[in-house]
Amino acid sequence: MRFLEIIREDIRTIFERDPAAKSIVEVIFCYPGFHALIFHRIAHYLYRKGWIFVPRLISHISRFLTGIEIHPGAKIGRRFFIDHGMGVVIGETTEIGDDVTIYQGVTLGGTGKEKGKRHPTIGNNVVIGAGAKILGNIYVGDNSKIGAGAVVLKDVPANSTVVGIPGRAVNRNNGMKLYKDVDLDHNKLPDPIYEEIQNLKEKIKELEDKLRIMEGLENDKAV
Repeated sequence: MRFLEIIREDIRTIFERDPAAKSIVEVIFCYPGFHALIFHRIAHYLYRKGWIFVPRLISHISRFLTGIEIHPGAKIGRRFFIDHGMGVVIGETTEIGDDVTIYQGVTLGGTGKEKGKRHPTIGNNVVIGAGAKILGNIYVGDNSKIGAGAVVLKDVPANSTVVGIPGRAVNRNNGMKLYKDVDLDHNKLPDPIYEEIQNLKEKIKELEDKLRIMEGLENDKAV
């Protein structure tokens, strides 16, 4: 696609996913995620051509202006949306699919000092909640949702919701897509710890009821 066509698509994406967007002028001048994406597309193009310093300089200027740091080596698909974006960090070997949405404070980072692929690969139609950290050369499957504040250190199956530290995949749907469209409700997440505690409380109550019945039978025999 031509550069201007990609920009138009990015603007349409913002209107589709952000109800606060009121006009094209507002999006063009007031959305740091949009600005950071334009800077990145230019820097990434130059980076692929073998330039090193200029793309890094563009990335540095973009971080200064937007609060969003995207390494020029990162590969980003179509219809990518960064909502608010302050504190977002996307590492050099990160790969992001199409129709991905991320919120402020998200880190797609590396671990250790290994060379080569050391950052995450994000599938299509993924939502990453505010403050989430996805670290290392791991894969997040299509149609997944990463909860706010989650720390993901292992591969995430497609069609999963991930919560907690370290992140645990819950709500898998047997290979079926969980959400028909991009699901932006990253605050509506299950609480597996609470659910487990409730299960334990129910089991304890069942045991207590059985003990009462047994005690009643023993008392009847004694009489």
